[in-house]
Parts: sequence; C-alpha cells; structure tokens
Amino acid sequence: MDLSKITDVAVRQAIEALQAGDQKWYTFFTEHPMMTDDGNPVKFRSFFANALGKEIFLSIDRVENDGKNIYGNFKAGQWGTFPVFFKFHKNEEGKFERLDIGQDK
Repeated sequence: MDLSKITDVAVRQAIEALQAGDQKWYTFFTEHPMMTDDGNPVKFRSFFANALGKEIFLSIDRVENDGKNIYGNFKAGQWGTFPVFFKFHKNEEGKFERLDIGQDK
C-alpha cells in the first residue's frame, strides 16, 4: 500500500507503525492522548492494546487537513472491514495529543 500520499511525515510514520503492529506507534503520541471512536471517548492505550497488530488500513483513499486526516478502507479485527477516518491532532511539540477515529459514512 502506498503511504506516500500522507504528506504529514509524523502521521505517515505513525501509520507505518500501526500497519506493522509496532509498539513505536505509541511514541508519536503524548503520554495521555485524548481519543474518540465514532464520537465516543475511549482510553487510547487500552484501545490500541487490543487493536495494535490486529487492525490495519487496507487502502488510503484520501488525505486531508495537511496530511492529518486519513480516510480509507480498514480491517478492524472482529468488527470486519469498512471505511474509516483517523484524524490526528498535534500539540506544539509535534506529538499527537488527540486521535479521532470512526466510520466514514
């Protein structure tokens, strides 16, 4: 899969780590990032303790917001495959302080 269309370098590197199921994924985020899943608050580390290495993008269909909003087809483990968005929010130090994910309708 071509990740070069993700223009924000940190987002691209984070997605590479996610795709590989690599614990490096966590290093792109602040210690306690906020996260929502379909608009509902979830605990970031608990969520990815179950998802990392099992859930991946199958395609990146579009990229918006200077490379920080990613849309594509996603394999979500037991939940199946469907279109999703990942919206990354950076703090002043360049770490992600918030991640919003959900089904792209």
